[in-house]
Amino acid sequence: MSDSSLVDPFGRRITYLRLSVTDRCDFRCTYCMSEDMVFAPRAQILTLEELYAVADAFIGLGVRRIRVTGGEPLVRKGVLGLLARLGARPELEDLAITTNGSQLPTMAGDLRQAGVKRLNVSLDSLRRERFAELTRRDRLDQVLDGIEAARRAGFKGIKLNSVVQKGRNDDEVLDLVEFAVDKGLDISFIEEMPLGSVSSHQREVTFCSSEEVRQRIEQRHELVRSNHVTGGPSRYWQVAGTDTRIGFISPHSNNFCGSCNRVRVTAEGKLVLCLGHEGALDLKSLMRRYPGDTERLRQALVDALQLKPERHHFRTDEQVQVVRFMSMTGG
Repeated sequence: MSDSSLVDPFGRRITYLRLSVTDRCDFRCTYCMSEDMVFAPRAQILTLEELYAVADAFIGLGVRRIRVTGGEPLVRKGVLGLLARLGARPELEDLAITTNGSQLPTMAGDLRQAGVKRLNVSLDSLRRERFAELTRRDRLDQVLDGIEAARRAGFKGIKLNSVVQKGRNDDEVLDLVEFAVDKGLDISFIEEMPLGSVSSHQREVTFCSSEEVRQRIEQRHELVRSNHVTGGPSRYWQVAGTDTRIGFISPHSNNFCGSCNRVRVTAEGKLVLCLGHEGALDLKSLMRRYPGDTERLRQALVDALQLKPERHHFRTDEQVQVVRFMSMTGG
């Protein structure tokens, strides 16, 4: 099977996999999960061998970028071994992780040694009380220490991710930019996605568009269009006179579907073809029925790509369009 097989009906070639290794997390971010989450039984979660088998199948079909996600991926026991196996694959151009940063103070060096090249660290507030409110955990200092540990470890790229919510943290946009500039980091601002039912806020009230965020930043900084790409959905601008790039992820106001090159596999082995749709293929059942059958798995992936929708249709009203929480899908 050639490495050009993962092409959807709209001619988009899939070269980027987001692989969730756990639905568990040591935070409870209000836009990502509920306080009393019910996690999947461990028997329903892919084993580390199964996760590697999925990644191997995708690599064999031309995927060249893998981002490991969760939940919080670094709370998964044995994850460093999986990362080291992936990091040793010469076909991969990029191996990255999205993390809340809580484990970085002790794990940053090991992650770099395992072959992880880039980190995305979630950071929605620099104020301790607000951080605790948004994450339901009082661990801002731990995350900031983790960012420093990651800087010392020498990753190819470290980017902050901030979900902006009007009336909740939008007044910190400039502070977060200044923090990124001071630390020599990139940062992406994200419009909240309507995944899962939340009780902490009304999404139609707190929605803050990327355009609003960009205008606020331009009150203090000159932004220059950048052609920088990471394989993800961010559209980047350069902060003039600095090395910091600012990305905007705009699933509502300026969707990125036309250039979509990615799919997700959840920790339970569901192949999610589009973040904005409920449909998914059960890879776990296939692998457990036919263990070690790589060709069957690859063919299932090729066939599934023919069902990838052209685009999502997120709305900003209160109606939940996708029942699963982001933590169940993988960031």
